[in-house]
Amino acid sequence: MIKYLVKMLQALSSNTSPAQIAHAVSCGLMLGFIPKDNILWYVLFVFILFLRIQRGTFGLFILIGALLAPLADPIFNDIGYWILSQDSLTPVFQSLLDIPFVAFTKINNTVVLGSLVGGLAVYIPVWLVSRFFIFIWRKYIAATARRWKFVKVLKQIPLIEKIVDVVTEGM
Repeated sequence: MIKYLVKMLQALSSNTSPAQIAHAVSCGLMLGFIPKDNILWYVLFVFILFLRIQRGTFGLFILIGALLAPLADPIFNDIGYWILSQDSLTPVFQSLLDIPFVAFTKINNTVVLGSLVGGLAVYIPVWLVSRFFIFIWRKYIAATARRWKFVKVLKQIPLIEKIVDVVTEGM
């Protein structure tokens, strides 16, 4: 996890596009919300790896999303149940499940469908907040972080020295 954190902090202070970092945060959270015991997760994971995103941030936010998912599972269950119980969508899901290998996506599971829809619903708000945070970090916080006493104390701890060096290196 420290490796992903170092890569994310490196990206925040580097020349990496803010959009790439924001997409990595959004994609990572979306993928972290989805249960990992189905083919849908792996297909989305491989597809997202082909996108131009910051992969260290992506990995870190998959872990963060996976930690937050159990708290949101009741909401995801309700969303998935509501979608699956719509009479107008019943033929769609029946025809989807008749296609070979689609059943392995577990799209008929309320938590899987609800977490996919929930992850897609928060994608744009998370992207906007991430983009704003990156702007604030690069314009105001990173320039003064080197002078903080807290950063100077952290620099003296060998394990954290690498993280602090990465954060202050782009300044």
